[in-house]
Amino acid sequence: MSNLPPNPFVSQPGANANPVQAFNHNQYAQVPLGQLPPGYGGLKDNNSNSPLHGTISPQNNAIQNINNFNQSASSSPAFNQPGLVQGGMQGSPMRPFPQSSKPLNQISSPSPVFVSNPNPYTPNYQPQKQINDNVPPLVPPSQHNQPLVNGPPLAASMPNPTSSSYSPVPPLNRPPVGGYGPSSINQYGPAPNTKPSGPQSLPIQHSTQFPGPPLAGPTNIGTSVPPVSRNVGPSVPGPLNPPYASPISGPVTNPPISGPHMGFSVNGPRSNALPPNSAVEARPVGLNGPLPPVSGPPKQFSSANPLPMMPSVSSPPGQPYLNQPVSQPGLNSNIGSNVPTALIPPMNQNIPVNQQAGPPSGPTGGPLKSNMQSRYPQMPQASYNQQSAPQQSTKYPQQYNAQGLTQQMGQLSVTKQGFDQLWGHHMIDLLQTRHILPEYPEDPPEIKLGHQFADSPNCSPEIFRCTLNKIPETNSLLQKSRLPLGILIHPFKDLNHLPVIQCATIVRCRACRTYINPFVYFVDAKRWKCNLCYRVNDLPEEFQYDPVSKSYGDPSRRPEIKSATIEFIAPGEYMLRPPQPAVYLFLFDVSQIARDSGYLQVVCDVLMSNLDQLPGDARTQIGFICYDTHVHYYSMGEGLARPKEMTVLDIDDIFLPSPESLLVNLGERREAVCALLGALPARAAPAPRGPAPPASALGAALQAAYRLMAPTGGRITVFQTCLPTAGPGALHSREDPNARSSKDVNHLNPATDFYKRLALDCSGAQLSIDLFLLNSQYSDLATLSGMSKFSGGSVYHVPLYSSARPQHVRTLQRMLTRYLTRKIGFEAVMRVRCTRGISIHTFHGNFFVRSTDLLSLPNVSPDVGFGMQLTIEESLSDLQQVCFQAALLYTSSKGERRIRVHTLALPLASTLPEVLHAADQHCIIGLVSKMAVDRCVSASLAEAREALTNVAADALSAHRLAQNAPAAAPGLPAPAALRLLPLYLLALLKRKAFRTGTSTRLDDRVADMCSLKCLPLEQLLRLVYPALYPLHALAPPAPPHDAPCPPRLHLSAERINSNGAYLLDDGECMIIYVCHGVAPAFLADAFGVSAHAQLGDEGRALPRLDTEPSALLHAFIDKLNDDRPYASEILILKDNSPSRHLFLERLVDDRVESAFSYYEFLQHIKSLVK
Repeated sequence: MSNLPPNPFVSQPGANANPVQAFNHNQYAQVPLGQLPPGYGGLKDNNSNSPLHGTISPQNNAIQNINNFNQSASSSPAFNQPGLVQGGMQGSPMRPFPQSSKPLNQISSPSPVFVSNPNPYTPNYQPQKQINDNVPPLVPPSQHNQPLVNGPPLAASMPNPTSSSYSPVPPLNRPPVGGYGPSSINQYGPAPNTKPSGPQSLPIQHSTQFPGPPLAGPTNIGTSVPPVSRNVGPSVPGPLNPPYASPISGPVTNPPISGPHMGFSVNGPRSNALPPNSAVEARPVGLNGPLPPVSGPPKQFSSANPLPMMPSVSSPPGQPYLNQPVSQPGLNSNIGSNVPTALIPPMNQNIPVNQQAGPPSGPTGGPLKSNMQSRYPQMPQASYNQQSAPQQSTKYPQQYNAQGLTQQMGQLSVTKQGFDQLWGHHMIDLLQTRHILPEYPEDPPEIKLGHQFADSPNCSPEIFRCTLNKIPETNSLLQKSRLPLGILIHPFKDLNHLPVIQCATIVRCRACRTYINPFVYFVDAKRWKCNLCYRVNDLPEEFQYDPVSKSYGDPSRRPEIKSATIEFIAPGEYMLRPPQPAVYLFLFDVSQIARDSGYLQVVCDVLMSNLDQLPGDARTQIGFICYDTHVHYYSMGEGLARPKEMTVLDIDDIFLPSPESLLVNLGERREAVCALLGALPARAAPAPRGPAPPASALGAALQAAYRLMAPTGGRITVFQTCLPTAGPGALHSREDPNARSSKDVNHLNPATDFYKRLALDCSGAQLSIDLFLLNSQYSDLATLSGMSKFSGGSVYHVPLYSSARPQHVRTLQRMLTRYLTRKIGFEAVMRVRCTRGISIHTFHGNFFVRSTDLLSLPNVSPDVGFGMQLTIEESLSDLQQVCFQAALLYTSSKGERRIRVHTLALPLASTLPEVLHAADQHCIIGLVSKMAVDRCVSASLAEAREALTNVAADALSAHRLAQNAPAAAPGLPAPAALRLLPLYLLALLKRKAFRTGTSTRLDDRVADMCSLKCLPLEQLLRLVYPALYPLHALAPPAPPHDAPCPPRLHLSAERINSNGAYLLDDGECMIIYVCHGVAPAFLADAFGVSAHAQLGDEGRALPRLDTEPSALLHAFIDKLNDDRPYASEILILKDNSPSRHLFLERLVDDRVESAFSYYEFLQHIKSLVK
């Protein structure tokens, strides 16, 4: 809005000892009333972020009005780049021109000098009202003490009109925006043609202390307007800057950034809906095209005064510049010297409200409706033009015209920026927004359906999520967007509130078998139309009964219509056989390496302590098999006082010696099971008489397990510590330790298909295989993982495991406890149905695809997720929305056959900008990570890395196409919905799965690929881009929070202060990094030591002390552990610890020897954008 105060989060107050020379700004200050939203004269309603204007004294009336219309050019964080929103720590690194009398196009600029924030790590953040609550918080950590957030404060906190927001001085010489550090305090010149009225004190909203005398005169409070020239005219004393006001003296701690002027002006339309400008004929432009020339005062006008056209900044016809503002009421993007004077009415002329054009009424465009006029009352008419100086547009050199034109573009930008932000269509220049990561968690993008289903419950984004929250109407539009279309689903997620229905008949569509859901259409009380195939079906009589109210009536009150996630208890028609019991078989590696690791004692202890928590009922069965070069069975049948061991020496032709006693009922033979678990570790301990056989016959043990469990189905759990080298499926080492850092990574494919074929056999018998790899040497996980990948199992990896390391023991204990006690679904199948015209063409995850859309999942776990790529086969333009439904049919551990149904509905998009602004960047990262893992196996790691980089380049290229921007346009603009995409992609490229140039063990690389392929989205994002928090900034939580909420920091050494302590959380481990300069009081209260040197190099335990910092720290860690399967391991490191690389290598924003920094990665992407 044109009268908003300066935006405090774009730049900090700076210092400038040279006040600017003032000039007659009335020529450029008279902004037409049509440019402003109605009602910004002195009224404020519930939808406005602007403060109430105070009473203006008569003598200052002209000055105040001038500033109110003039301020938009200085308060816009996207000055000279309309439509761009600068979010993050500091604003755009726009740089000033050096003092020179040369024209603009002859001024050369030195290279930029980046300065860092001196101390941004003691935040005192208070959430403020945003323009749009759905947009990310825009207050960076370095400016927490500034109370303004994305707009002006509330009226109660707004200072009197003597603040710098009402300064009569045009924004001629502002400090540069410190994209990489704070800028300096600036004192700029007085207003022209005014009388001195004495100094007035202004509140300075910053946290950094500057030396020198008190500040007098108008002060720059967080504005981001780059100067155009310093020598602009004679200095005239003004009321807020009298001749005797002394400038700030003292050294400037952070010099301004110098460099080329990043801004540019605009002379063309923003989208294809607007006609291109012409440099020959200039007319006022409305929403529907150029308006015909008129005589006399027009109803819509372009600006207060005609401005000469700048050839250096205009765009040729048909080739508009990037990020041009959409025509606003009374604005004309054709600002040139040939604008007829008759088009410029006097500023006190009233403009009829009903003749003002407006911005689009929502994301889908269209003229603004009349309800906006009632929300923003008409602006009172100003009279400052009567006191303004005569117009002197022809007397100013071209640099002054550039200043005025730039100011006009800023005024154009600020209004459009506000509307774009309300609609979620604003843009961000990534190159000029250094700190872009939101400090606090953001809600997933909101899905807005049409009015018919606006109130219908949609599926939770934690369960069902699409990469695009608006589906393109055609496949050609999808190809133009260059974004991947797919869905991520977490079908068996632990839910606290899940409606469960048991009925005789489950209502489904007769044609496509879709389950009735909240998005069906009821033709009448007895018929409904399917929302996927649109067939009209009959409603059974039973469905009209409401079980909640226990009455017959409206079918829309049924739980199936009230919830998008629901579970049915299936009748007998959904069973091919009686529900299977819960059957668990454990395979233990007891080779020499396994015995040396000592893992078996830990596993048996955990298993014995959790026997009662195993999911199941009275039919639950359990069994054990050990293997080295032979296979060892353990009989626990009735009549045996203790377990009996039977060893099969012939592993090439495996058989079962006593199949009826190898699997026993857990409830009936619990004592025998406990006896065996107590005896196994002793039998597998290193024998004093000599070493155990070094080989491991894993293949033979799996064959025996398959034969044992094929009649019933169930779960096989394998504990492996080395490379299997004996019997069927024997492997040989393929890793070259000298090539671990090579760019060409080989042997990511399996060496044999033995384990894949065995897994497919197991899947057909409703058997799933889970692998715990506790290896201390290369074990060829690329091959072994096939047993889990194709049987619906999971891979758990603890590298270099040794029971002598307590952290390994604790990790295995937590991991195994969660694995044994979590809920499980047996003999499951999942089918995903889509609206007619959309189909699934690729699946990602661990499963076997039984048919085109049916996934076989012998076991389903609450800790795994799946991804699907979609394709648009037919035009969807005649539809109102698109729906997806996932149905999971499984057998519970209690023997019940159940169906869990999730339904997701999404609106449609008809234009390319709609598609881009509706992207879900987090879901895109989750999908492309799974796609990249499969690309590594099917092609190569190099191709996968290139494809990940192209994801960002393609998306930003499509955005440039949507804006009709030329290829040489400066900056790297991105939709706000995709602003984090390059950041996450860079972090993904630095994961063990995809990194090159860094020594990485092959098994560690493959294990990371398995995690990326199977993890649900929330856990995957935490793994890709860990969270970094300042622990020294912990403060008692404010209600309703019960734990501290420190801001999240970028993963960069720039954010690490030598006086702080930090916690880095990647979901698997929490690293507490304590710097040497941290306060001794904090060390004593949080860690129980009085000095930094008393901390160990690697601490693994965090003491609980009776102090407030210790209580806050533990409360914060407990809060982080609440939303994950098991608690993370804690590692305490000092900044001089030999193991500090474990923390530093996770700072993915910084450059390493073989990978880009974040800023370099943006430059690389910019070179790829077409």
